Amino acid sequence: MTPLQFAVPIGALESISGAFPYVILALIVANLLTRHLAYKSYKRAAGEGADTLDRYTPHMAISALAIAASLLYLVIEPHSGMVISALVVGTFVADMFEFEARQVEARNNLEIERPKGAITASVFALLYAAYIALFWVIKGPWEAII
Repeated sequence: MTPLQFAVPIGALESISGAFPYVILALIVANLLTRHLAYKSYKRAAGEGADTLDRYTPHMAISALAIAASLLYLVIEPHSGMVISALVVGTFVADMFEFEARQVEARNNLEIERPKGAITASVFALLYAAYIALFWVIKGPWEAII
């Protein structure tokens, strides 16, 4: 018996394991929506001055929930969990750097650009999350071909 086996209730996670892909997909879609709202907030704040630019709390909360959900999914499904966790964490890191870039733009009175890197990372995460959540849609034809 290992000391860490009680850290994560695997039995409880396995009972709701079918919902994780859909939860992750919903969180990534919500992440895209809050990123758009954050961009609007950054543009508005930059017009008022560089000091008023602050992280958009709903976006950061959704990102944290997406990371937590993908890491819990990693416990249940190691392969697809590792891929989606890497994509979600990569999106979070891209968001951090994009916010710093928005601060530099605001300080130098430049036009606030869209977070292209974070959007690209989110699209990759969205595509893979849709793949693991909605594979049942194409499963029949896929198995017929492969």
